[in-house]
Amino acid sequence: MRMKLAATAAMALAAMPLSASADGEVNIYSYRQAYLLEPLLNAFTEETGIETNVVFAKQGLAERLEREGRNSPADVVMTVDISRINELVERDLVAGVESDTLSHNIPENLRHPEGKWYALTTRGRLIFASKDRVKEGEITTYEELADKKWEDRICTRSGKHPYNIALISSMIAHHGEAETEKWLKGVKNNLARKPQGGDRDQIKAIAEGECDISIGNSYYYGNMLKDENQRPIAEQVNLVFPNAEDRGTHVNISGISLTKSAPNKDNAIKLMEFLSSPEAQRIYAEANTEYPANPEVEPTGIVAEWGDINPDDLSLQEIAENRNAAVKLVDRVDYDS
Repeated sequence: MRMKLAATAAMALAAMPLSASADGEVNIYSYRQAYLLEPLLNAFTEETGIETNVVFAKQGLAERLEREGRNSPADVVMTVDISRINELVERDLVAGVESDTLSHNIPENLRHPEGKWYALTTRGRLIFASKDRVKEGEITTYEELADKKWEDRICTRSGKHPYNIALISSMIAHHGEAETEKWLKGVKNNLARKPQGGDRDQIKAIAEGECDISIGNSYYYGNMLKDENQRPIAEQVNLVFPNAEDRGTHVNISGISLTKSAPNKDNAIKLMEFLSSPEAQRIYAEANTEYPANPEVEPTGIVAEWGDINPDDLSLQEIAENRNAAVKLVDRVDYDS
């Protein structure tokens, strides 16, 4: 395996430093788990001869980059959502990349206007609905989650989780803060239980009859279907692509940024360009049942079986800029209490 894993937990970060500049290498800080990156990075090495070194952490990479400053060995950071990647931008830890290849492969709304981040995959923030207790077509939009008909029937994870913050941010972009606050209060009033767990746990709660609908990322459902132990649970819900008939379904991203300190800048940009290519897009999207960010690449496998997604074409940068307002709304309505 050509991909070298430097650490597997946030606590191990300081103990296992990467070397900085080295011929034919690129150093990656990643919020994405190593097993998802391995086939992708091995393909990159096969094509270019450039070795990859990876530090994986669930949290704390922005703080580590700040501590390391100009001496950081990291060339790129790979993230799992727009909130984490925008944190790097706000802390002035990443640099803009001008690349005809990246601009051609990644749509404008899925990249930073100054090239400070590029999406690599996308996933829909969907509604999961009980096959037994919710009729098909009974709910079709995010706005309907606040309808009183769903009182005591909705489960979600914490409102402050980055995936929900991104959705709330998109609602602010479409409706403004005042209307979004009313909507969020309505959703809270419809909760069947205190927000808890992850997206998979919400599907499990539907299967157990604790609630009838939930919100979750499409890839969690897809990965449950691929797990023989979890497939019977996932099969008890229908997928709803909210707002598919109007503005489109909210999507989040996994992405990549070039660090300001990158000691192997040329190799890093080669990696970024490779990851946007059709070959890499197929590998990456298939690894986690996601959608390719490159519109020239069709989804495959389980994702293809779901049919075309009509994604909201709202700029992810605009969503990122609404993050602080979204967090304040979650506090104001006391969503997690």
